[in-house]
This record gives sequence, C-alpha cells and structure tokens, in this order.
Amino acid sequence: MPANNQPAADVQIRAAEMSRRFGHVLALDRIDLSITKGEFVSFLGPSGCGKSTMLRCIAGLDRPSSGALEVGGVPINGPPLDLGLALQRDALLEWADVLDNVLLPADFRGEPRQRYERRARDLLGMVGLTEFIHAYPHALSGGMRQRVAICRALLMTPSLLLMDEPFGALDALTRDQLNVDLRKLWAAERMTIVFVTHSITEAVFLSSRVVVFRPRPGQIVDDVAITLPEARKLSVRETPEFGAFTHHFRNRFEQMGVIHE
Repeated sequence: MPANNQPAADVQIRAAEMSRRFGHVLALDRIDLSITKGEFVSFLGPSGCGKSTMLRCIAGLDRPSSGALEVGGVPINGPPLDLGLALQRDALLEWADVLDNVLLPADFRGEPRQRYERRARDLLGMVGLTEFIHAYPHALSGGMRQRVAICRALLMTPSLLLMDEPFGALDALTRDQLNVDLRKLWAAERMTIVFVTHSITEAVFLSSRVVVFRPRPGQIVDDVAITLPEARKLSVRETPEFGAFTHHFRNRFEQMGVIHE
C-alpha cells in the first residue's frame, strides 16, 4: 500500500499539501504523496487530471505554487542530477546512430563516452537492439525508437526514472512488448520509476503501486498496491487477480463519471 509510513531514509519523493495553479486554473490541489526508493508507481487518470503536471514538478521542469515537494529529502529547485526522463516523443537525433543517441547524456555532462559505451551496449542488448547499434533512427520502428530512448534515459544509472506516456503513440502489440521490456529493465536496475498513463491495463501490469488522479482540480483519490507476482508475463492479464485490479479502477472511474456505460 502507499509508502507514506516508510522511514524518511527510504522515501525518494515526498509531496505535502502541494498545489499548482496556472492563472485561475487549479491543476493540482493539495497533493500528499510519498514514493519509496525502488517502487514502480503509475499515475493513472484521464486527460487534464494533473498527472503530467505532477511529473513535470518532480522532474524540476515546473514548480509547485504552494506546499512542499522533495526528491531525496531536498526541495525541488530544478532537475535532480540523478534523473532519467522518457517522454511520448523519443526526441532521437536523426543524424546520430543508435549508440551515439544512447551515449548523448554522457556528452551533455562532459563525461568520456568510452566510460559508458559498455553500459550502452548492455542496455541495448537487454531490449533486443544489439544488431541495430549502428542504425539511424529513420530505419527504426516506433517501438525500437522508444527502446533507444529508454536506454538513453538509463545510461547514467539514474536512481529515478520519470516516464510520461512513452508508449501512448504505439500500436497495441508493440506497446505490450515494451511493457514486458520495461518490467525486465526495472527488475534488473531497481531504480524508482514514476510512469504516467491513461491505460488501466498498462498501469496494473507494470506497477508495484497505482495512484489515481481525479479530473481537474487534480487530486489523488486512490492509491493501491499491486500485489501480483514480481515476475510478470503478459498472461498474468488473464488471471482473476489481474481482473480484480482492473475492475477496481474501472469502477473508480465510473464513480467519477469518467467512464459511462
């Protein structure tokens, strides 16, 4: 269940009475949230509920209007150094090959890329892209491009990975495969992941915990630990336990008037 009672040393992200306004629009209203190191937490909700705004605040790309927000016990004052970020648009450099794209964070930090090339190759191998290391983005499918973007986000071994609907523009089969790939990467790396999605099925499959946001003004209305087996295959979606979680969240959205029968 929620990590709000965890010892302070185990809490990586903490928001207290946090709100965000854009002019007269209240996008987030008094958010209280704690996320423990190593959790995979999905923010689930309809468009306009503030989940992406919350992610941007955690990333240091936006700031709360009131209340407190800390990462690693430090108030947010810009992007945390130990951060990986993956968005819906992969933003790959079209003139650079796959390996060079993954090594880009090392270049940005002025680090010698030789120090990170082995890790880049290992990450690409984990997502099945070893044969495409010297391919250019125009030769890759949408799913392959997102795999490259995720490897780039993980290059510097971040303790925190923020993902804003990275698979939203992909077809269903590719999205399923990337869900499996991401679970494997998380199991291997054990970084904290905060993942924004509209998909109930995706949130339940990926997460150790799902946080539900209601429509504007954005507030947290549910926070549920996903007690499915750690090692998850797509077939887990056919189990009664998986169905119980999806049914719970669907009912929640029906109660909020987001889903109408």
